[in-house]
Amino acid sequence: MPGREMMKKELKEEEKGAMAKVALDTVREERHVAPAHYSMKIDSFSLLSDMVANSYLEQYESREFEASGYKWKLVLYPNGDKSRNGDGYISLYLVMADTTGFPPGWEINVIFKLFVYDQLLDKYLTFGDGRLRRFCAIKNKWGFPQMLPLSIFNNASNGYLIGDSCVFGAEVFVIKSEGKGECFSMIKDPSDGTFTWEVQYFSGLTEEFYYSQVYLAGGHEWKLQLLPNGHIKQRGKYLSLFLELDYCTKSHTGWKLFAEFTLRIKDQVQSEHHEETIHKWFSASENNWGLVRFISLSDIKNPSNNFIVNDTLIVEVVLNRLSVHKDLA
Repeated sequence: MPGREMMKKELKEEEKGAMAKVALDTVREERHVAPAHYSMKIDSFSLLSDMVANSYLEQYESREFEASGYKWKLVLYPNGDKSRNGDGYISLYLVMADTTGFPPGWEINVIFKLFVYDQLLDKYLTFGDGRLRRFCAIKNKWGFPQMLPLSIFNNASNGYLIGDSCVFGAEVFVIKSEGKGECFSMIKDPSDGTFTWEVQYFSGLTEEFYYSQVYLAGGHEWKLQLLPNGHIKQRGKYLSLFLELDYCTKSHTGWKLFAEFTLRIKDQVQSEHHEETIHKWFSASENNWGLVRFISLSDIKNPSNNFIVNDTLIVEVVLNRLSVHKDLA
């Protein structure tokens, strides 16, 4: 509807000035989706406006409605909330309606939006600032004293007041802690973080891979995986070595564990070991990390390197750093 959009843009100069006075931190957006929690339709708006103008109330309160487990109501000032510099504007507020049984010092943290319906474009103009508002015993009302200039609201070409009828609405989301959370920390050089595996009769190993016994370190169960003739892509060229974290110690879905660890083949004479340090996240889908080409088989079998003594290879892993995840109470 291009003509309608053009009309919306070509506001009168006085209307532009009125909009410019609206609080700068108020975010106005348009959308087709109706308010999630409450709509308030008013027929004969002019009669309501006259009624409150000739009474001491100055406002209209909606019926109570429930949202996010609490009871609320909308408070509309059709002629503006003069006590908050709202003269010449539509003023609209969200109020906590029923606090019966609340403990002393109660507080409810809320993010909310208020709405006015554009009946020509079938859109809702939303008002919010994205801030967390704290409802409490001494302040149980939040909203917008300068929500919309009356000069714009009353102009039928803008779509908000058609046939003396209008619609307002609200969405209310209570931010309530469920006491869930986590604490992440790192431990360095755990006291039980070094374990050694003596692989005997190395020359007679014929299986594709072998596992060490299970070691308990840093509160987790680990084991080493050795491929004496290498991974399938490097078969006969390299020895492959991996560190594996057992599933049996994991109780949370989506768990993960960061580890910095050193894999080592020991020089049994001169302590000139061959080693590599690895940094990885372990998870349910990736609980095994290491190197396919950890060391060449020619280096392993070279007697001068002292890696194999009495047909025994000594493999070692050192856990340097581990992450720790704990549930917050």
